[in-house]
Amino acid sequence: MAEPVLVMEHVRKSMRRQEVIKDFTLQAEAGRVIALLGGNGAGKSTILRMIAGILHPDAGEIRVGGLRWKDGRLRYAERVGYMPDDYRFPGGLTAMETMTFWAKLRGLPKSRAAEALAEVGLSDTGTKPVASFSKGMRQRVLFAQALLAQPPLVLLDEPTNGLDPYWMESFIRLVREAAERGQTVLFSTHQLEIAEAAADRIVFLRDGVAMFDSGAGQNGADGPETLREAFARMYGIPLRR
Repeated sequence: MAEPVLVMEHVRKSMRRQEVIKDFTLQAEAGRVIALLGGNGAGKSTILRMIAGILHPDAGEIRVGGLRWKDGRLRYAERVGYMPDDYRFPGGLTAMETMTFWAKLRGLPKSRAAEALAEVGLSDTGTKPVASFSKGMRQRVLFAQALLAQPPLVLLDEPTNGLDPYWMESFIRLVREAAERGQTVLFSTHQLEIAEAAADRIVFLRDGVAMFDSGAGQNGADGPETLREAFARMYGIPLRR
């Protein structure tokens, strides 16, 4: 049996002398869309940064396609597309110039940069610099960058922040299409509705601990409703029936 696209085994991470990820384990197979759901400080971004190789775990192991970061950084990076929660774009570059730069770094032609921008509806932004875009438009550029090389694993940190309802629906469609191509998508969100609409598996985080995993047989006969109850209980939110 082939190894899952992503394997995290008993991962721990401390920052500023505080343990922010506590014995976290996750496996993700090809063609799955997994949501990391939780509020601010839950550990979602830290997990994604560790998988991307930006941070390194204090304990445990992370493998992407059977490869660890220390086994070969370039080969590891080729297997991962990463969208950060925020990014400071270089001043003056247009969306096409920015995407072409990223395409060259990955050995891709300019035509693929244009395709990626078209996928997120940003083909006609002309000479307007990305740095002047709205939050939602910048998010779409970053999203296109993560999908650019169509890597086996796509990591998206709060990808729907700043998106209008139309592009919320487009985001769901694009991640589902990526999964249909065999890619694995792991995204973070604090929005339960987005997690339920886009993901086929939801991992609910709080204080660096996986409190609920819909893919681990915890959801019972009621399915997502059990997750809603857990989410409401943890955050003291009245549950709407």
